[in-house]
Amino acid sequence: MLGPGKYDQLATHVREQAQALGVVVLVLEGAHGSGFSVQAPATVAMRLPQLLRQLATMIEAEHSTP
Repeated sequence: MLGPGKYDQLATHVREQAQALGVVVLVLEGAHGSGFSVQAPATVAMRLPQLLRQLATMIEAEHSTP
């Protein structure tokens, strides 16, 4: 989805406070339900699928070991 989403204002706040080039804000069962907002230049946003796959692999590995 392009354009502002339900957590875009929160993402703006996080990006500005962190003085970051970009942010991904993922909200689970928040005040406006679950959702996410991405604020990043296109060159960074294009790398997000790969980065999210790596993150998912790391999370799965951490939770699959006894």
